[in-house]
Amino acid sequence: MADSRRTRWAILGPGRISHDFAQSLTRSAHGSLQAVGSSSPLRAREFSDTYGAPGSGTYREVIDRDDVDAVYIGTVHTTHAELAIAALNAGKPVLCEKPASIDGAGAAEVIATARRVELPFLEAYKYRFGPLAQELRRIVSSGEIGLPLSLSAPYGFAARDRSSRLFSAAVGGGAILDVGCYPVSMAVGIAHWAGKAGMVAEASLSSTGAEMKARIDESAEAEVRIGSLTAQVETSIVRALPTRLVIRGTEGWFESDQMWGSRSASGTTAVVHREGRQSRPISVSSVDPLAAEADAVSRAIADGRSELPEVTWGETVAIAQLLDDWRRQVSEPAESSQ
Repeated sequence: MADSRRTRWAILGPGRISHDFAQSLTRSAHGSLQAVGSSSPLRAREFSDTYGAPGSGTYREVIDRDDVDAVYIGTVHTTHAELAIAALNAGKPVLCEKPASIDGAGAAEVIATARRVELPFLEAYKYRFGPLAQELRRIVSSGEIGLPLSLSAPYGFAARDRSSRLFSAAVGGGAILDVGCYPVSMAVGIAHWAGKAGMVAEASLSSTGAEMKARIDESAEAEVRIGSLTAQVETSIVRALPTRLVIRGTEGWFESDQMWGSRSASGTTAVVHREGRQSRPISVSSVDPLAAEADAVSRAIADGRSELPEVTWGETVAIAQLLDDWRRQVSEPAESSQ
């Protein structure tokens, strides 16, 4: 890195979330935008001009630039794993939008590459960053609510544009990969924070219902089991779902309707309940989660670390495998009925 205090980022994919990331970089402590890559060099140039980045080009051209220290991947789901592997092999740390891959095998290959080249790879689950996320990890890992037994985690929204990538099977559209990954990753995270990391690899998922249209899972529900934890997860891209997250343990429960946050602000409030005790309200400050993701990678680069605690490599692989199972289970009944 040219300056250990700064990370010169390349953004791959000039889509909406990449615009959000570019704006967040201006609020990060260590990052700046250096180059933009796209399958369309013209779109890359337009994006770089908008944000004052000095370089642009194709994905490969940008990945290979000597003046790029790290790569952010904000492309369609089907290209995440391929681009992440290319960037890592080119010596570039990677911050990759979720999901890391559209299937478990792809995620495993990404992590194997990161492990081999000993460079940071981080799957960008924004809710894992900020004071509220830190407090949830502390509550679960300290045993404040006892052993986690159940999780209720709905997350969904009503997309306005049915012509968007969300409704295109060719680019990995659907509710499960785009939104369902959040509650699934929460279940994996809770098990991990509770000291059950060894059980995460043996997690299982059973679909309990889905709404399919033109090969797209528009809504889906499932049950995830990881050791003693049973998680009820629900997702949709055609209707808004309640955002209330509830984690019940042997000695109490945690609830929040702000856990997922937004792209510009992490959540700030929650409540911890203990049997026979007064409820403990939680109120913390908010951060820009995309800026926090970038700064986490910058710190890992400076410290010589490759795996980050916010989303470990074992979690990334487990999440991808569960999502893979979920999509397969909801697609099989749809195919058999045709």
